Order: sequence, then C-alpha cells, then structure tokens
Amino acid sequence: MLNWLKLKTITLNTLENNKFKIMAKKNINKVIEDGKSEGYEKVDLYNYKNVNKLSKHYSAILKLIGEDPGREGLLKTPDRVAKSIQFLTHGYLLDPVEMLNSAKFKEDYREMVIVKDIEIYSMCEHHMIPFIGKAHVAYIPNGYITGLSKIARVVDAFSRRLQVQERLTTQIKDCIQETLKPLGVAVVIEAQHLCMMMRGVQKQNSVTTTSDFTGAFRRVETREEFIHLIGTKLH
Repeated sequence: MLNWLKLKTITLNTLENNKFKIMAKKNINKVIEDGKSEGYEKVDLYNYKNVNKLSKHYSAILKLIGEDPGREGLLKTPDRVAKSIQFLTHGYLLDPVEMLNSAKFKEDYREMVIVKDIEIYSMCEHHMIPFIGKAHVAYIPNGYITGLSKIARVVDAFSRRLQVQERLTTQIKDCIQETLKPLGVAVVIEAQHLCMMMRGVQKQNSVTTTSDFTGAFRRVETREEFIHLIGTKLH
C-alpha cells in the first residue's frame, strides 16, 4: 500500500521573493508535498480558499459527463484539478514589468540580444486546452539591458494565462518595448494547439507561427538576421 504524502502548508510572508510577495497578498499558499519513500519533493502554489469552491464545480462536471466522482479513481480528482488550474493560470498573479525592472542595468551595448527556444505552456482561451511550443525573443538595447532569465520569465508570465497565440506574441513584445525602450524588439512563437489536434479538425502535425516586431526589426536586413539566427544551431 502506498504511503500518503504528508502535506505542509506554509503561509507566505514578505521576506520571500517578488513573485511570492504578490501571491501572499492574494492569499496564495505554498504547499510542499514531502514523500520520503517516494524520493521527491513537490511544490504547489495555489489559493487554498478557492480549492473547495473550484472542486465542487469540477465534481459537478464529472457528474454531468456521466462519471461517478465517488469512485476510487476520481475521489481526489476535483481537488487535484482545482489546484492544477490555479497553477496553469498563475501568470495573472505576476507582473512582467516588475520582472524586467528588477534586473535592469545600464550598459553601452547596441547589438542584438536573442533568447531562443523558450518553452511555452499555455491554455487556449476558447477551449481551455493547452497549446505548447517555443518562443524566440530578441531586442537591441538602447542604454539598458535586462537579465537574460527575465526574458524567459516574461514569456512565462504571459503564457500562464488563458491566451491566444496572437495576443501572447504581442504582449511579450509590448512589455519589453515599453519597459526597456530598446531600439527594437522581435518575438516569434511556434506552437502546437491541442484544440485542433485532439478535437475539431484533428490535424496532428500542424504548427502555428506568429511574429511581431518593433523599431530596428522592421528593417528587412535586421529581421532577416534574427530569423537566420533563431533557425541556426550554434551549439
């Protein structure tokens, strides 16, 4: 018989990092599931007050589709999904502008900075089914740079919401442009949408590509250099 995981809830406080400060204000708790016999530690972030409310709705959904939420395999499913949906949409709690400003440095560098192959896991707002892929982001500094990890965090902050790929592309671009005020920003996203793979038209190999550019990247030669570099393996 499997040992049950021991749950320990830790109320967040203002000594934790910026991401968790925001969550603390919104009653988000950090839950550590510590199963020594399983050999791992899992961390979940969710608003425990909303778990019960969401769980009741998911239990009702199970009944409406013809399932029995009282059977063994589904007993904890409503709670699991209630926690899961909060993680999958936790981008609403994050401030991408604050992320960029937290690592904004003066630097006299005016060439292209590219962070490519950033994994994206988002939820289609039309069907609430995932779309997954990669983002390629570049900017040309104009007196200021930001920490490289902040670019990836901005992508996460916008993708962990109910989204459409077109808006996601533009939001990432606008955030970097308005916060760092660089000479230009380029964003390309390639993604597979499960809403058109496992339902609907059911095209298993389709890939959707979106792009958006500002400033210097509107020039053909600059944009072509960017496209060439994100398509080239240098390592």
